Amino acid sequence: MPISMTGIGIITMLSQMRGEYGLAGAVSATFTLSMAFFGPQVSRLVDRAGQGRVLPPATGLSAISMGALLLCARYDAPIWTLFVFAVFAGTLPNMAAMVRARWTHVYRDSPRLHTAFSLESVVDELTFVVGPALSVALSTALFPEAGPLVATAFLVVGVLLFVPQKRTEPPVERLDAAAGGGSAIRVGSVQLLALILVAGGTIVGTVDVVSVAFAEEQGSPASAGIVLSVYAVGSALAGLAFGALKIDVPLPRLLALGAAGTALTTLPLLLVGSVATLSAAVFLSGLFFSPTMIVVMGLVEKTVPPSKLTEGMTWAITGLSVGVALGAALSGSVVDRYGPEGGFAVAIAAGAAALALSLAALRPLSRRLGAGAQDAPEAQAGPAPVGGTVDTRP
Repeated sequence: MPISMTGIGIITMLSQMRGEYGLAGAVSATFTLSMAFFGPQVSRLVDRAGQGRVLPPATGLSAISMGALLLCARYDAPIWTLFVFAVFAGTLPNMAAMVRARWTHVYRDSPRLHTAFSLESVVDELTFVVGPALSVALSTALFPEAGPLVATAFLVVGVLLFVPQKRTEPPVERLDAAAGGGSAIRVGSVQLLALILVAGGTIVGTVDVVSVAFAEEQGSPASAGIVLSVYAVGSALAGLAFGALKIDVPLPRLLALGAAGTALTTLPLLLVGSVATLSAAVFLSGLFFSPTMIVVMGLVEKTVPPSKLTEGMTWAITGLSVGVALGAALSGSVVDRYGPEGGFAVAIAAGAAALALSLAALRPLSRRLGAGAQDAPEAQAGPAPVGGTVDTRP
């Protein structure tokens, strides 16, 4: 919840307290970029030292910094202080990656891992629907700082409940000499998958902004919430259904198929003429979001060395977050010039980019999985099902 609540909460808070949307957006962007930078670094430390040792201090630094940011906003401190504390507030750990690392530890080499990743993607989707609305409601109904304050409380309470669960905590993997000591982002598969999620996230960010603009143009601004909820429902239903299936199709090919579906389902956006038709169009578009996210996480789990798994997953999720921010910024600028119809073009371009990247990644990802299978004799009997894993450890 904190990741989905804090950025919009900062914008709502500062726009009310300072009356400057430009400042509010700049501070929120600073926080988002800080998360994109610090998130993988925190996860890299987790891979080296364990969740129990890294999560509490990272959470503490983020919570203290956010508290200082709220106090600076309340007492009209110099503007530069807002940016400084926004940077350090970005050290909050990426809990989605931490949970997925635990699922991998519990269900490694089991088809249940695919189902667990599917459930996790659906839960993520729901938090990004509920979180922003809750944050805005708190800041507007109670007091300006309420949204970010509650988000920080969620972070602290969640981590305090999460860390003591030692039974599921992944052990620290000994660094494989073949894996090297560098960052997981140097792994080619992680770069490709993160870029694909940047394109996918751009579609999500575009849908958020354009839905609001389109609803206002139709004279029904409140209906934007319905459109966004329909998008999330489509994604959640698809994720649950995909998690229940056992498909004997190689993951790289599934990724390409998912990206193709994502690209094709952006085209109906050009035909919308009412809130009802927009809802139907975004429902179709949402059907491919969770399944694609599930496949990406499965590929990260199979192609990244175990000693870098949490960091690899964090880079993928960071790509998604960067894409959402990029989509919101690009589509907002286009909507200002050409209206909502122009904003839909951003989603179509992002869908085409996701398809092109997935096709370009098809061969290298297949080679990477094939190399892993040669190191695991028990995996040579045939292709693993979608939810299975190929143990690439020597």
